[in-house]
Amino acid sequence: MIMGKNEPLFDPQMVRDVPGWKNAAVPPCFGGDPRGLTFCCDPRYPLAYADKCRRKEVLEAVGLTDEELIEIKLEFSRENNWDNDWVCFKSLAFCCMRRSGCYNRDQAIAKVCGSFEAYFSKKRELAIRILKKARNRDYCDKFIAYEEREGL
Repeated sequence: MIMGKNEPLFDPQMVRDVPGWKNAAVPPCFGGDPRGLTFCCDPRYPLAYADKCRRKEVLEAVGLTDEELIEIKLEFSRENNWDNDWVCFKSLAFCCMRRSGCYNRDQAIAKVCGSFEAYFSKKRELAIRILKKARNRDYCDKFIAYEEREGL
């Protein structure tokens, strides 16, 4: 959630320091800011956290549709060889933040990325790409600037 002009960009309770990404946003289903769209499930499938899902709300705020999010993630997946039958949605681009998330996710990360640091670093890149393709520049540019300046 973006704060007022003189307040922090994000709620410090809604970020995690993970290998490869300091202050990574938690997924929207757990209250994260728009950077967390990188951790959203594939909208074409039923959701595990459907009662908590804020994806549509966050997509509306950034100015993207489900279809655009899917295409951004699929393109990123192809470019990074992230397509993988071991994971729920057949691509690491749709995988979440949680350790031992979906069935076989951690094994797929080890095989495809080599480490959690490489995985989360790429998820950060995907978050930036999602926000750069969004239409609500006033909302997204602050998050992009933060990531490009400090998010390493």
